Amino acid sequence: MRKTFLCTLISLLTGICLAGCGTSPKAQSENNDSALHIVAAIFPAWDWTRNILADTTADAELTLLLDNGVDLHSYQPSVEDILTISNADLFIYVGGESDQWVTDALKQSNNPDMRIIKMIDVIGDAARYEETVEGMQTEAEDEEEETYDEHVWLSLRNAQAITEAIANELSALAPAHAGAYQKNAASYNEKLSDLDEQYTQAIRKAPVHTLLFGDRFPFLYLTKDYHLTYYAAFSGCSAETEASFETISFLAQKCDELGLKTVLTIDGSDRRIAETIVKNTAAKNQEILTLDSIQSVTGKAIENGATFLSIMENNLNILKLALEVK
Repeated sequence: MRKTFLCTLISLLTGICLAGCGTSPKAQSENNDSALHIVAAIFPAWDWTRNILADTTADAELTLLLDNGVDLHSYQPSVEDILTISNADLFIYVGGESDQWVTDALKQSNNPDMRIIKMIDVIGDAARYEETVEGMQTEAEDEEEETYDEHVWLSLRNAQAITEAIANELSALAPAHAGAYQKNAASYNEKLSDLDEQYTQAIRKAPVHTLLFGDRFPFLYLTKDYHLTYYAAFSGCSAETEASFETISFLAQKCDELGLKTVLTIDGSDRRIAETIVKNTAAKNQEILTLDSIQSVTGKAIENGATFLSIMENNLNILKLALEVK
């Protein structure tokens, strides 16, 4: 029934101009029918593609689906979004549990030659399953089956692999620009590699190598890249909103045991769990810091110049404080 209703809506709206796709970040071309139509589900992939396109954007229309701060885990595509995807030449998405809507969306495609990049597939053996560490509160379903951690973009090394994959697909779609795409991707990957090295060096000299999150934990890929230990209230981006007494007590005691001076949260957090943890430590003076998971970047932030690199650079500065890097 849902599929029939969706198809009916799509047929009714096929003649409607998608006004929301006329300005950045929804699109970067002005209704150019000959342009490449590229749709990126999330901000990191959109920003990587923008850097690859660089000075060839006049020949490409680049659309970000999850704009205006919409969270990956709660997103449901609108009819306009389905139409945008259906006409894409290249569609880039994560491929995790939150993307189950993609299968139905792709069935509505008007382009039999559409190329698709599933980011989890691109990174191959680097894909990691969500894990449960000591003290972490879990849901019943977490214990029943393994699911991939979706936050693949929070590894600068994964970002390089996916950037290369995007450049290769664009090159196949538009051979006339292939040289520019490959050059731009190589230049951008140098920046990613340089930032990766900055992370490596900062963490190598850090006196502390443990992070404690009074929150959800989307940073598995980042911590694994740099061999950091972590504790958190919840795994991944769990739907849980309240931490148990046992979880709060464990994390507070762990702060005391390790002498940690910071408790971390993620973007969008109300900080209540972190504040409760701090109140239950002996010192009661830990600083609460926020790491950005880059999964709900707002249009306003983009207009103000936010980029994947700038956010990851700021995350490095936060990590230096958390790990007491001088």
